[in-house]
Amino acid sequence: MSYKGTTYPRVIPDSSDWPIYRLSQDRSNFIKEIDDFTSERIKSKNRKDLSDILVKTLYQERIRIKESPWKVDPPNERVFWNKISKQLIKKSLDRQDETAKQTNERVLEKIVHRYSEEIVGTFQLSTHRFAVRFLTFLFNRLFNAAVEKSISSLWRGRRQLYEQLNIVGEVESVRELFKHGTVVVVPTHFSNLDSILVGYAMDQIMGLPSFSYGAGLNLYNSGPAAYFMNRLGAYRVDRRKKNAIYLETLKAMSNLSIQRGVNSLFFPGGTRSRSGALETDVKMGLLGTAVEAQRAMCQSGSGKKVFIVPMVIGYNFVLEAPYLIEQHLQSTGKEQYIRLRDASGSIRAWFRYIWQFFSTTNDITLSIGKPLDVLGNFVDDKGRSFDHYGNELDINDYFKSAKGHLNEDRQREEEYTKIIAERLVERYFIENVVLSSHLIPFAVFEILAHQHPKLDLYGLLRLPPDEYIFPIHSVEEVIEQMQDILFSMEQKGKLQLAPEIHLPAVELIRDGVSKLGIFHREKPLKFNKDGNIVSDDFRVLYYYHNRLENYGLAQKVNWKTEEIEVLKEE
Repeated sequence: MSYKGTTYPRVIPDSSDWPIYRLSQDRSNFIKEIDDFTSERIKSKNRKDLSDILVKTLYQERIRIKESPWKVDPPNERVFWNKISKQLIKKSLDRQDETAKQTNERVLEKIVHRYSEEIVGTFQLSTHRFAVRFLTFLFNRLFNAAVEKSISSLWRGRRQLYEQLNIVGEVESVRELFKHGTVVVVPTHFSNLDSILVGYAMDQIMGLPSFSYGAGLNLYNSGPAAYFMNRLGAYRVDRRKKNAIYLETLKAMSNLSIQRGVNSLFFPGGTRSRSGALETDVKMGLLGTAVEAQRAMCQSGSGKKVFIVPMVIGYNFVLEAPYLIEQHLQSTGKEQYIRLRDASGSIRAWFRYIWQFFSTTNDITLSIGKPLDVLGNFVDDKGRSFDHYGNELDINDYFKSAKGHLNEDRQREEEYTKIIAERLVERYFIENVVLSSHLIPFAVFEILAHQHPKLDLYGLLRLPPDEYIFPIHSVEEVIEQMQDILFSMEQKGKLQLAPEIHLPAVELIRDGVSKLGIFHREKPLKFNKDGNIVSDDFRVLYYYHNRLENYGLAQKVNWKTEEIEVLKEE
């Protein structure tokens, strides 16, 4: 079901009742809770001796400070770690007595506390209200000015940004679940625009309370960005820090905040999709904290549950596509590609991007997937879990020992995390809404590939685009076949289709080409003067092609010679 143009009342009308606000008001106690939980967890994993994990952490932090310092780093970084080093050398290293043990535990607690203070953010209602008003005002004005192609209309607000966002799926179910537990939203990740749009949609359209979300510490290097993020509930994630103590602290923060009922949003893919494809491999660290939190909630007898909500973001074009596909090809092909500069962080580039987006009326689709429990079972509006036969399940049963006692079992919970990770990947492909700008580049690139069956991917990408013309009748024939295949897949519940996919092939092609890569200087697809299709850049075309990779679509097409006609331009 589509909710385009629909807005909902607040699930929790009084923002002072939002879980994230209540957590921020209790920040000092929450940090102590993280400190105690993390320290005990690390001690239980390193019962014999903490020296090894402490020395490794010290070594990694010294390397980080030397090789990748950031402006946002605390000014006393070197002093802190030098003190840690001196304490370990004087009282701990190469010793096995009680004094060494006590020193290691005190050092561990200091490091954990430093990390928890850094990670945990705050949430201020006044800043949240100002940010919502300001961003809504700004984007609505840009929207009206861009649509009318006139700066003079910048101050005449007649249309609203939410009219541009096409939200489909289980909105009402997700809203109901806030009465029965903690909601964890896990979107796909394609663009730096994702966080802004998802946050706007959940706040201004779906009427949900603010979520806790992770923000890269590097974003705090900017004064204005740091000001807002420090007050909007974002927790800081420093991706330079790979040591075990930091990662345990980060996971403890996520686990304990979910137990406190704070709704969370994170991208399980970890980073933007470099290839343009849907995630097929998700990181399990933060997913695992949802499983742990559910087990702890079962043990406490609270009766509350954790709900996982997949979300698939669908763009007609992605600003960073040329930069992202270059990174993907460098890492997978080990080819000596020229690395492009990522202009997506430029304020000027973002304003131009938003202007182009609005002026071309290219909707963004947010597909809200069916909610799951932490084992990947579907849940209904009341939060009840059901197996694939429709039988109701008791989540407590998953966390009981052979003797029927609720208990912690880390190995068991790791297996549960793998299950929910696999289920998420499966749901991403099912909840994905196929747009015309996904289908047309997929078809054209596959035509090119079938014309050159002996070339591998990198051979195809080295072909000169300016020498190739894709006759419109050849593309039409392939698109018509793919439409029939997609219609069948949709009926079987394997994916979802945007309304334009049902257009006649020639109209569908024109729709897709008109929307694809509008912002890019070198067009992945465009029409030449004869009405046939050409490309300026096969690499960016490949990026957009990849959105429909892994559906097996190309294998179901009857590839006849005349259907894959590609002309080399004289």
